[in-house]
Amino acid sequence: MVVVDPVIGVALLVVGLILFALEFAHPGALLFIPGTILLLGGFLYLFLPTTLLDSPIGPIVVLVGAVVAGVMEIPYYQWVAPIHKPMTTTSAGLQGETAMVTVPIVPNTLKGKVRVRSEIWSASSSAPIPAGTPVRIVRGEGVSVWVEPLDKAPTN
Repeated sequence: MVVVDPVIGVALLVVGLILFALEFAHPGALLFIPGTILLLGGFLYLFLPTTLLDSPIGPIVVLVGAVVAGVMEIPYYQWVAPIHKPMTTTSAGLQGETAMVTVPIVPNTLKGKVRVRSEIWSASSSAPIPAGTPVRIVRGEGVSVWVEPLDKAPTN
């Protein structure tokens, strides 16, 4: 005979629900699988204790539930994951992007700085450009970029 302590089953259900809530609050933490295991285990422990504890069917049901949760996580994470361009690690990949001058650009030097997306790059130009001016990146030059003000026609 199986002796069931309902506190254990309720605790499993509560922790499983907390893991589900945390996953929805912070997507990407991979909490659906353990949450599903705890929910199924808690349900079986409370309502079908002999199935869980005295037969091989209970662990198989929990295992199948974990696999199904794992398979369901893939489309969920594809849905919640932000779609964005990959971060650029070379200046050549920045051609055509717009940027904001953060440090004034002095002609033909690398003293100027521009912010492109979330990155700061050394910048040069043929004319002085004050801070706060929006610019377009004309080309990449090693670890710096060559820029021109947005109001100027692009040169290709």
